[in-house]
Amino acid sequence: MEERYTPDVIESKWQKSWEDAKIYKVSDDPKKEKYYLLEMFPYPSGKIHIGHVRNYTIGDVVARYKHMKGFNVLHPMGWDAFGMPAENAAIANQTHPARWTYDNIDAMRLQLKQMGFSYDWDREIATCRPEYYRWEQWLFLKMYEKGMAYRKESYVNWCEPCQTVLANEQVEAGMCWRCGKPVRQKKLAQWFFRITDYADDLLVHCDLLPGWPDKVVAMQKNWIGKSIGAEIRFAVENSSEQIVVFTTRQDTIFGATFMCLAPEHPMVQKLSKGTLQEQLVNEFVERISMQDRSSKGIESYEKEGVFTGAWCINPLSGRRMPVYTANFALMGYGTGAVMSVPAHDQRDFDFARKYGLDVIVVVKPDEDLDPAAMTEAYAGDGVMINSGDFNGMKNTLALESIADYLETRHLGKRTISFRLRDWGISRQRYWGAPIPMIHCDACGIVPVSESDLPIVLPEDADLLEGGRSPLPTLDYFARTSCPKCASPSARRETDTMDTFVESSWYFQRYCSPDYHEGMFDPKAVDYWMPVDQYIGGVEHAILHLLYSRYYTRVLRDMGLITYKEPFTRLLTQGMVCKETVHCPTHGFLFPDEATEGKERRCKRCDQAVAIGRVEKMSKSKKNVVDPHTLLEKYGADTTRLFCLFASPPERSLEWNEQGVEGSYRFLNRIWRLCAVWMPYIRPVAAFDGPMDDLEPKLRDLYKKIHQTIIKVTSDIEDRFHFNTAISAVMELVNMLYGFSVDERSPASTSLFRRAIETVILLLSPVTPHIAEEIWSELGNASIFMASWPVHRPEALVKDMLLVVVQINGKLRSKFNVAADADDAAIEQMALSDERVQKMIDGKPIRKIVVVQKKLVNIVI
Repeated sequence: MEERYTPDVIESKWQKSWEDAKIYKVSDDPKKEKYYLLEMFPYPSGKIHIGHVRNYTIGDVVARYKHMKGFNVLHPMGWDAFGMPAENAAIANQTHPARWTYDNIDAMRLQLKQMGFSYDWDREIATCRPEYYRWEQWLFLKMYEKGMAYRKESYVNWCEPCQTVLANEQVEAGMCWRCGKPVRQKKLAQWFFRITDYADDLLVHCDLLPGWPDKVVAMQKNWIGKSIGAEIRFAVENSSEQIVVFTTRQDTIFGATFMCLAPEHPMVQKLSKGTLQEQLVNEFVERISMQDRSSKGIESYEKEGVFTGAWCINPLSGRRMPVYTANFALMGYGTGAVMSVPAHDQRDFDFARKYGLDVIVVVKPDEDLDPAAMTEAYAGDGVMINSGDFNGMKNTLALESIADYLETRHLGKRTISFRLRDWGISRQRYWGAPIPMIHCDACGIVPVSESDLPIVLPEDADLLEGGRSPLPTLDYFARTSCPKCASPSARRETDTMDTFVESSWYFQRYCSPDYHEGMFDPKAVDYWMPVDQYIGGVEHAILHLLYSRYYTRVLRDMGLITYKEPFTRLLTQGMVCKETVHCPTHGFLFPDEATEGKERRCKRCDQAVAIGRVEKMSKSKKNVVDPHTLLEKYGADTTRLFCLFASPPERSLEWNEQGVEGSYRFLNRIWRLCAVWMPYIRPVAAFDGPMDDLEPKLRDLYKKIHQTIIKVTSDIEDRFHFNTAISAVMELVNMLYGFSVDERSPASTSLFRRAIETVILLLSPVTPHIAEEIWSELGNASIFMASWPVHRPEALVKDMLLVVVQINGKLRSKFNVAADADDAAIEQMALSDERVQKMIDGKPIRKIVVVQKKLVNIVI
């Protein structure tokens, strides 16, 4: 064994060996219990960042551990390759999205292999490959047949100068991120999936995900947003039109004094047409269309509105109510119409005060409320007033009574509303999976024939100016014949699918990536799915996970699978954080652009730099660490070790160079220890006898070995607390350094081999390269094929002490206690002793004295 630890040599050696032997290749084996471990696959940006390293190291440890425990482990990797980032990068780097993507996949694959991750690369998938997306096109056709996919007009973020649709994240303060011009809401025909058909089922099963973090479950529930209430119809004055609202507070309907419609509501311009308000309304709608219309976005704007010129009638009070269009009303919630009750809703209250609208109290708390003197809305419970026949009733009871009244008189009905809206999957982008539909002047919208799949995205097309999609301009792609009437002038759908579609079923494709008869091999999916442990960032807690749950239900209803939930357990790892460094002249600096030491200075201008707070690593603030630099300086094992040792996986990890150095020193300690002892332990068998055969000092080591095994096993199996597992191994290594080679004996040498083997086996999921090298030096086959060590129960039995009990100086009983029992525990055991209780016989105890864990003296 070499005297010096050389991670670059060792790691490249074993990575080649593992790849040549295809040691991580796995196949279905019904005789073995399966374990499917999956990390969320990355977008191929070109470089893995330290967040990737942490995420994939966590997964790799679990995969290796489960393999050593005898499971048949599926641990695949692939690429979420379509989408807007590739287009943006292609524009910035003057290249093609396809070339950018495929080159990056090659680069990142190499980087992941250099980290020593145990992926079965034979199962690698890239979602931009036609052999992958042809099957989601196939499923789209099946969903269209069943009415699960449909087309309708919907509002999108539209940049007029760029002539393109923008995602929400591309809109910065209401401006296009590319050209800096205002973005507006525009109505376009879009394709949708009916996810709302599954809203209730998705919600109910949130409570049947015991392996998911409570935070994620709560976020999913909130996004689905079930509300139980009533749908109420308000007749428009002098018209046959009706405005339909949804409310959860039908008990307050007598307090409704005005109506607010979302600016996008189809009735807004219809109601104002021909009135004196028409121009004001049109200008208002146009101006609001430039604002962020998300539920989060509207909170940043002052509440404002415009009278439409129309009135509606309150169906219960008969009150004439002005109809406004207001920026706080959203089409994405309820019906897009708000029955405004200013006395009992703060948003309505603010609006009423601003525009001088009436406030009527209809729910009274214990004290009287004066509408004119109110400074805020009262949203609590109370007794109904100003509410006709419902006066005097508790408002909580009036909810049902008013719902009955509405239904009896056909003015409304009980209903359930969800915040969740159907999933809009259309993207007016180039780099995505084509939607397999055709537009024919004679036949309308027609699905393509299954025999024509896949509809292949032309990868030789260049993006147009401003990043616009070239697909509508490519006659060889867009022009086609109608499958129904054979008209040669039909045109393909040139929208592409949302990339969340690809990531909503990739985990099933991993089960049989080379299957050509369908989306996946049913037998393979039956064996491997659902995923036993899914790992990824909490930023995907809503959309990706929700869409995956929905898509799985669709596949189940199609008869393709038998399960509802795709992921049994979920771990959302914390962020990787680092302090920022800021120069007065050059702004944020990368860590190596500033000097080290107490007074750090900018290397470019020699000015003193400001050290900012520790926050999430980001390219914009340059507080990032390049994993490649770490690999060159320390190696993959050190990088992996630090990522796991510095923090529990669910918490944020604060990056610091000293911690990395510490991890490197620890691996060097292990190497030196093994190098010194290797000539003596290599020829002998590891100790396998009873503990009683050992002298006291060796017996302590024997116990420590098995205590460490059970501690590390528990930390990985039960909690994924790799930091405390590593700490336990460090304690064992420290103990081993207390033994000298010069004082060795046959028994100590044999036991030392057992201890070294245990250290290496327990660390092998964390630091596989150094573990494989030392394991090989011991004369063993690959450690990947080794079994996880099992503790000996005898080693965990604590030494017992005999304690005698005296009552008033006379011996009355004896019992055994663990050597580490404290005085309080010994006292309690003495008082619980059956003989002692008989002697005391209810008499008051004056004093209890515990003496050196040998004697308990009770005075009565």
